[in-house]
Amino acid sequence: MNVNLTPKPINFKFGEYINKGFELLKRDFGSVFVGFLVTFLMSIIPFCGLLAMGNFYKYLRKLNKNQNPSAGEIFDFKDFMPYFILQLIIIGGVFVLYIPFIIFGGLAAITADGNGEANPMFAVLMFPYMFVVFFAIYYFLLKGFYISPLISFKGITDIKTAWNISKVMTKGNLLNIFLFSLVASLLSQIGILACGIGLFLTMPFLYAANYFAFEDAIQQIEYDEITEIGIKEKY
Repeated sequence: MNVNLTPKPINFKFGEYINKGFELLKRDFGSVFVGFLVTFLMSIIPFCGLLAMGNFYKYLRKLNKNQNPSAGEIFDFKDFMPYFILQLIIIGGVFVLYIPFIIFGGLAAITADGNGEANPMFAVLMFPYMFVVFFAIYYFLLKGFYISPLISFKGITDIKTAWNISKVMTKGNLLNIFLFSLVASLLSQIGILACGIGLFLTMPFLYAANYFAFEDAIQQIEYDEITEIGIKEKY
């Protein structure tokens, strides 16, 4: 089947993703939990955290379609290189953002008075810059929200291409995606009430909710040429 992508802003269904995440957990919690544990173990391997999550979303996709996946499939390194490059880009970006912190810290130490007190001007400059840093980090995280499913579900290995598509898909939805991520994260943290151990029981929900957000988005931008031809011939 020849399927192409037609990037467009996504109709983001906040509540639907949350509800479907809960439904999947209720329906097959054992399999989701085992997959989450394998993902956690794989994430310990250096530079394999994002790859593990991407493979877990593949696992959840098969589970949702009743394809009986094996948790061992999460240890698949086929998509290692694009995720490795993505992590290097993230590390490099964070380092660049924090260079001014290092410079400000060095200047504050050099210009400190005899009592070791730094010039208050540096503190005045640091606060607005910290705001800019947090804004930049969240902006890029939200604009790149769909990079993972584009790599794992559609096999897009060029990070620039995945980024450009994700930018289009998230247009007009940054606030919705932020609120969705916040709510899903808060719900997944409920396990803290069980002395922290319960996190292993509630954290899988975050992945399940994200999976449905990713699955729906990919379906919205898929363009099936064969189906389109069939529709035209029918009418």
